[in-house]
Amino acid sequence: MADTLELGLERPRKRLFIALMSLSLVIVAAIGYGVWRVSYLGLREISEYLPGIIGGLFAAVIIVTGLGIVSIVGAIMGLPFFSLFQRRTYALINALFPIAVLLGKIFGVSRRRIERSFVAVSNQIIHQQHIKVHANELLVVTPHCLQLASCPHKITRDPMANCKRCGGCDIGALVTLAEEMGFHFFVVTGGTLARQTVKKIRPRAVLAIACERDLTSGIQDVYPLPAVGVMNIRPNGPCYNTHVDINLVREEIERMLIHDEKDNENG
Repeated sequence: MADTLELGLERPRKRLFIALMSLSLVIVAAIGYGVWRVSYLGLREISEYLPGIIGGLFAAVIIVTGLGIVSIVGAIMGLPFFSLFQRRTYALINALFPIAVLLGKIFGVSRRRIERSFVAVSNQIIHQQHIKVHANELLVVTPHCLQLASCPHKITRDPMANCKRCGGCDIGALVTLAEEMGFHFFVVTGGTLARQTVKKIRPRAVLAIACERDLTSGIQDVYPLPAVGVMNIRPNGPCYNTHVDINLVREEIERMLIHDEKDNENG
């Protein structure tokens, strides 16, 4: 982790995302209430029960959403994350994320920091669920920018066969890790290919290595499939000769893997 911080990838703050999402919910609730009040008389002319029905439905949505945020806060504090709110939570994130980004601009918070905070929160939720899969049920995907730009070998789609493990980039270390632990490993050129790979492999869990933007969209895209995100390190700028903390990748994979008795005996 020290190396990661030295290369300029600041530690994500989970409370940033929670604060912006909470404020976004308050704003949506206030706007919704204002619209309801303005339209109250018109709704009452249609039916005397209509204002109450619409108001009740809107209040229920706000309450459930608020409970989802409370559940996320609980997960960050180490409490169990209630699966009842999981689907609603990610639907909430999709709906309120643009508002959170807009609020971030107003308060001088970059989109990258918000996305980094979201990834940290999402990872914490996955950790709290204690998801366990066999190695052959886990898919690890990474962007092609992790490959050395001057490398002549085409490793997209099949790094296990085509990577020469020269040590010039981190792909070789990931290939070695995949052989050692037994998970599926693919290098992709973008979100479309990543989604195609998920459909082809049909894993029960995913670990993705990417930048904040791609991780944020990818985690939401593959839901309800559990996906852990590990941010790449960009000493040369985005999308060029990036790196990843291999120890962190191993740690996250170890969290998710079921260790068979045979493995334990060999160990």
